[in-house]
Amino acid sequence: MSGTMVEFREVMKRYPGAGRRILDGISFRVESGETLVLLGSSGSGKTTTLRMINRLAEPDEGEVDVEERPVGSWDPIRLRRRTGYVIQDVGLLPHMNVIDNVGLVPRLEGWSESRTTERARALLTLVGLAPDEFGRKRPSDLSGGERQRVGVARALAIDPPLLLMDEPFGALDPINRRRLQDEFREMKARLAKTIVFVTHDVPEALKLGDRIGVMHEGKLLQIGTPAGILAEPASDFVAELTKLETVESLLAN
Repeated sequence: MSGTMVEFREVMKRYPGAGRRILDGISFRVESGETLVLLGSSGSGKTTTLRMINRLAEPDEGEVDVEERPVGSWDPIRLRRRTGYVIQDVGLLPHMNVIDNVGLVPRLEGWSESRTTERARALLTLVGLAPDEFGRKRPSDLSGGERQRVGVARALAIDPPLLLMDEPFGALDPINRRRLQDEFREMKARLAKTIVFVTHDVPEALKLGDRIGVMHEGKLLQIGTPAGILAEPASDFVAELTKLETVESLLAN
């Protein structure tokens, strides 16, 4: 679909029983096919923002829309099945092999066994895991990078239009992290999904985002292209966050 996939309008979220806000008047849009990276340190509110998109968290004030519908009007299960979700610790089911993990949601949707297996094998190939080699392995047999690849394949299983990714490469060693970043950048161009990606890593944000939203203490300080944010930081915090990076070195990688 074209148009706006996700929209936040003056969204507030408070800690239970406390006056401090997790989110303080967040407003932004994510257009269909765009990758928006939410960048900020721990506690900045970026994961809470992500979780509001699929109703794992609810706003205290303001509005969140997905596919131009208020999230409150969505059935939570239907919304989550239209939203792929990739997290740092992957969450693969240890008693299932790789093929069955990737095919979990299609089976819940009532797909036939043959269609589910065909889809799982195709997605494993997409993320660089040969299905004949990896399909029958258990998660405990895989490396960290391989588990993350399976997690991405599982999130894409029923071809959702929206993909949410919360620090998906954060636990990997630097070599595997860079490799998966490169593969992800190539893959997202082919898939044309709308992606909201959370990270605290500045080079990762600049490498993967069509636009970046810089968050700090519950506020969205700036949103713009990587080159625009590096060239014209909107605040001292944004300037400090990006001062060691350059447009030339990061956008060339």
